[in-house]
Amino acid sequence: MGDPYIWMENLSDERVLKFVNEENTRLREFLSDLSDKLIEEVREHYYLPNIVEAHVTERGTFVRVNEKGRQIIKILETSEVIVDSKHLEEELKDEILLQNFTVDRERKRLAYSFSIGGADEGITRIVDLEKGEVIEEIKPSLWNIVFLDDGYYFARFYRKGKTPDGVDAPAERIFLKKGGEERMVFGEGLGSGYFMSIRKSNYGNYALITLSLGWNKSEIYFGPLEEPEKWEKVYSSEVPAYPIDYVDGKLYIYTREGKGLGKVIAIENGNVREVIPEDEFPLEWAIIAGDKILAGYLVHASSLLKVFTLNGELLEEIKFDMPGQVQPLDTNEEKAILRYESFTTPYRLYLFKERLELIDEVKVEGSFKVGEDFATSKDGTRVHYFTVKGEKDEKKAWVFGYGGFNIALKPRFFPHAIPFIKRGGTFVMANLRGGSEYGEEWHRAGMRENKQNVFDDFIAVLEKFKKEGYKTAAWGRSNGGLLVSAVLVQRPEVMDAALIGYPVIDMLRFHKLYIGSVWIPEYGNPDDPKDREFLLKYSPYHNVKPQKYPPTLIYTGLYDDRVHPAHALKFAKKLKDLGAPVYLRVETKSGHMGASPETRIKELTDLLAFVAKTLEIRV
Repeated sequence: MGDPYIWMENLSDERVLKFVNEENTRLREFLSDLSDKLIEEVREHYYLPNIVEAHVTERGTFVRVNEKGRQIIKILETSEVIVDSKHLEEELKDEILLQNFTVDRERKRLAYSFSIGGADEGITRIVDLEKGEVIEEIKPSLWNIVFLDDGYYFARFYRKGKTPDGVDAPAERIFLKKGGEERMVFGEGLGSGYFMSIRKSNYGNYALITLSLGWNKSEIYFGPLEEPEKWEKVYSSEVPAYPIDYVDGKLYIYTREGKGLGKVIAIENGNVREVIPEDEFPLEWAIIAGDKILAGYLVHASSLLKVFTLNGELLEEIKFDMPGQVQPLDTNEEKAILRYESFTTPYRLYLFKERLELIDEVKVEGSFKVGEDFATSKDGTRVHYFTVKGEKDEKKAWVFGYGGFNIALKPRFFPHAIPFIKRGGTFVMANLRGGSEYGEEWHRAGMRENKQNVFDDFIAVLEKFKKEGYKTAAWGRSNGGLLVSAVLVQRPEVMDAALIGYPVIDMLRFHKLYIGSVWIPEYGNPDDPKDREFLLKYSPYHNVKPQKYPPTLIYTGLYDDRVHPAHALKFAKKLKDLGAPVYLRVETKSGHMGASPETRIKELTDLLAFVAKTLEIRV
């Protein structure tokens, strides 16, 4: 049986462009003026200041802030602005996106990278902070700069051609640049799929290098910072691992060896000792600040901090007033900077120095209540979910899910959810199998032939809300788009609206479109008859049948170069030809991840307008 819609995979086919234009017009008619009424509210929340990166120096904390469509790098304590994206845009006459920055501990030099017009490859500039001038500009941008007194290390990712040692791209190498000359110092002979990073230890002058193959295998190298020829492999594992720091002759390492829940070990003179053993909940990360180990655990998908001595003795547990996620941004030998985020808090910045102290925050005004509960899946598994409510409850639930690729859904700020909650809506985030919320076993229970578990988990959450008298809108993006489209064709009655973003839907051809073949370990291989059997069983595209469907919004970007837009186009056309109430929104300016703030604001507002219209929320 052939695929009658395969012509839609050719994005330059005139029929495809005609279909896209017609569908974009149909959606505008359906939403009428709802988006216009809501956009200012979404913009206001989208543009709240947000600190996304921080670096500690001897003389202050440097931060990268996104606010009101501009991005700046400034010193937190004095508010002195070092880099401003608006000035760069005036200079280069194009849209600028700051990507990352680093600064040396002595606060003499700062390096920052930015992209022009949304391109992946960017430019790196190095600034002399004492003179306030750019001393070097490098194209394409460099990653992972580590400053030395008279030069710096950096990583270069080869997208095309060959590496200096003759290996075909894509591949990565680490270089040392001194006196205008650069030489390759790490990665010789390594092929595609290897990622590498270098850090300087906070205690003493040592290099800490992580080499990982894909998402599984890790090797750690260690040695004197200035002498790369003396770097040696000190640890190797078949699981993710990275060096934490080197203190008092011990190299502390985070590793997922064991049940995959994460632990801390220390290597001293070749001997390995377990410092913090595995817990019942996953250890997400560990850092050393002063003479303490600060460890971040994920307990039912939100962060709990534990403070240990360097020998692994538990000193205290730190809980937060509201479920949130916490990540370390930077550390030095005496303190750490941590970033917290939650559903109604774009960010908080904490300083940890013996104890945790709040140093900066932005939160949304209003009265909100974050709750959590469990639904029971088909096979009896308990499925955790969060709820966010305002002062009134209109029994309308907007339910977000993902369930895959070992990615945990943790509390985070959705600017377009706030106007929905303020109008009596309940925002729900479901922690389905396939993610990393409860470690590697939870992930494996939702991949390959177990993928149906993920759909059953989501159905259980949606059904629970339906039984409590709620109208429900189901929402997912990318792999979450697969989730919602699978549930849509299997159990359309559990939702009153479906929102399917940048989705993977044709499970027999995903590996032939763009970079889809890299998802074979997660989904299975459609060319293998055994895998094809379970893929065909749930592939949303192949299971569309005549039945009553709720209003469905499928949205994608014509220039998404990660998930091919044909998944969305073919599914929309197939449903439409059956008479389903399906709407398609195709962004003609954005890719999978990148879009200008205004483009993203318009997209998010349309999602909110679609939910408001289909769930009958008063605007």
